[in-house]
This record gives sequence, structure tokens and C-alpha cells, in this order.
Amino acid sequence: MPAPIVTADSITRVGPEAAGAVVVNASHGGVYAAYLAAKLQAAAAIFNDAGVGRDRAGIGGLDYLEEFGIAAATVGHDTARIGDGADMIAHGVISHANGLAASLGVSPRQACRDAAAELQQARQTHRAPPEALEAAFLLISETPQVWALDSASLVLPGHKDSIVVTGSHGGLLGGRPETALKYDVLGALYNDAGIGKDAAGTSRLPALDARGIAAATVSAASARIGDARSTYEDGIISRVNARAASLGLRDGISAREFVAGLRRALAA
Repeated sequence: MPAPIVTADSITRVGPEAAGAVVVNASHGGVYAAYLAAKLQAAAAIFNDAGVGRDRAGIGGLDYLEEFGIAAATVGHDTARIGDGADMIAHGVISHANGLAASLGVSPRQACRDAAAELQQARQTHRAPPEALEAAFLLISETPQVWALDSASLVLPGHKDSIVVTGSHGGLLGGRPETALKYDVLGALYNDAGIGKDAAGTSRLPALDARGIAAATVSAASARIGDARSTYEDGIISRVNARAASLGLRDGISAREFVAGLRRALAA
């Protein structure tokens, strides 16, 4: 029997139905997202390439999954909105594929829907990945605290008085404003995933404005997507929302400068 196809706005929104399936998800194709796909025991997966970006982090998960016998590919960030699984399956065009996916007939410039059909030949490997390295780190312990979270899905109610620096893309899931962030915080940073189709890689910013949260994205070319410490240590701000701008923050500065400026503004 061919593997079923499961479509999702994020790999973090997929459950047991992923086991043995082709998971077409609109997360970035970095190692952390790939780890989650492997942990779910997907037979194959398609991600968004998030602009590829620094150290090719946006497609880094393809080689990672090949080590576990999982065929994987990405669609171009300019062909489908990151964070939007329906747009991906409808309009996405393959940009990269690992060797296993290529052996099943997946190739660049192929429609995502056709690639997903090819991947239905894939079989579940049952090889579980080792547990991921810690994905949450306290960067600054003094109030307001600053947390580095490799995925925005790791934001907790206890972060409400903190600034969160994430490795996630800055796109809404399925275009829904409520998905910008699970819980309110003082400020948030994301990766712009190459901006992409309909500027989807920065669509969380206006949604967070409506909640009074200062937010910005760093350029995908400057920091590795999926790596919150790279966001903080390497990131260059590409866009800020109105709330952040009202506090004197702007694009072109480093993520470190953004966080320092936001902490000063919050303390004033």
C-alpha cells in the first residue's frame, strides 16, 4: 500500500498520524524540524527551504534524515508560503532533495504534489533518532530574562516576563494571527526564512503588534534557522514591527543590539 500523505502547517502540529506517512509540512527544513519528523517516524517528509540561508541551514535536515533512511525534500520559499501547508501542496515547487528522495523520482522544479506522490513509495525505517540536544537556553538571567528557544513551540507561560530569541521562522501558521506566539512575552525574535512568497517569513510581526509585543526577524543569510543561539550571536535584524520601532529599534542592527536596546527600553 502507498504511504498516506499528511499535510500540516508545521511539523510541531503533527501527531501519531505521521508514522509511516509522507509528511508535507511547511516548517523550515533545518535539523531541528527534521529531528521532529524522524521522532514521529515519518516515512518521508517535505519542508520549506526557508531561503536556504546561512550554512545552508534551511535544508540541513535533508542530510540528517538520510542518515536515518528517510527520504526528504524542500520546496522553494519563493514558491509557497512558509507556515502554510495548504499553499505548499498546491503551489510549492521542489528546490532540493536528498539522495533517498531522488532515488524515488523527486527532483528540483517538480511540483510538490507530484513529489509527494513519488514519496508514497517510501517505507518507514523504525530507526529512532537520538534525543535532541537541549533546545532551550537561558542567555541572560537578570530581569528581564532572555531565553534562546530553538523552536517557538517551546515558549511557556513562565516566559511572560522574558524576551524570547527563537530559531523559528517568522511566519504565521496557516495565516492565523493566534499562531504568532502561544503565550505573551515582552519581546520576540525570529528568522525571516528569506522573507519568501507574500513576505510570509515575517508575517508574525504585525500579529504581535496587535498584542503589544515588540518583535523582529533576523536575516536568514545572517543566522542559522532552527538555531536560537545563532539568531542571538550572528543575526542581523531584517525587519521590526511597529511596537519595536516605537522603542527606537530598527533593522540593520545586530540581534544582540536589538535585545540590549529592548531591555533598556523596558527598564526605562
